Amino acid sequence: MINQKCKKCRRVGEKLFLKGERCFTPKCAMERKPYPPGKLLSERKHRSSVTEYGTQMREKQKVRNTYRVSEKQFGNYVKEASGKSGINPAEYLFESLESRLDNAVFRSGITHSRSLARQIVTHGHITVNGRRTDIPSRRLKVGDVLAIREGSKTSKLFEGLGEKLKTITTVPTWLKLDASKGSVVFQGKPKPAQGEHTFNLTSVVEFYSR
Repeated sequence: MINQKCKKCRRVGEKLFLKGERCFTPKCAMERKPYPPGKLLSERKHRSSVTEYGTQMREKQKVRNTYRVSEKQFGNYVKEASGKSGINPAEYLFESLESRLDNAVFRSGITHSRSLARQIVTHGHITVNGRRTDIPSRRLKVGDVLAIREGSKTSKLFEGLGEKLKTITTVPTWLKLDASKGSVVFQGKPKPAQGEHTFNLTSVVEFYSR
């Protein structure tokens, strides 16, 4: 059965990698049913025209669902980005989303999905600068060090993690992973790299400015 996470990918027409490793296998819903949920066979043969509003709406949903944030919280991120003078709001929005603690846990390779990253943060398995925290939306600052709480290292959640981290080569430049210690340093402000994401954050900002 296709669950709600898979339907979100099918609605926006591309993989959002919400189910971690499953998204890279033939079991992925986008591999088996690469069309919007609820469409009849006859409707799949052509695409209806999409308005600019519809395109921006879909882009907004794609970004929000990827980072696993609520509508209200995401709207606040965009509002904050749009209210900053002298900066590119799209770049600031990217920085805000990537600086989230749960996102950093995921991007460092500690977990295979943002949903799981959010869960382990909420359950108190992560520390920031040596202090336990349970706030997934906490924004990291340059120099912050996140790590698995000492008392959680024996949990099955992190079984074999040390060896897994040694094989990771795709950590973003603003994160410095120490696989031997299982810690991550937030060493710089996140900057979108060409080809790394398919997001159009400018479109998202424009959607909220309507």
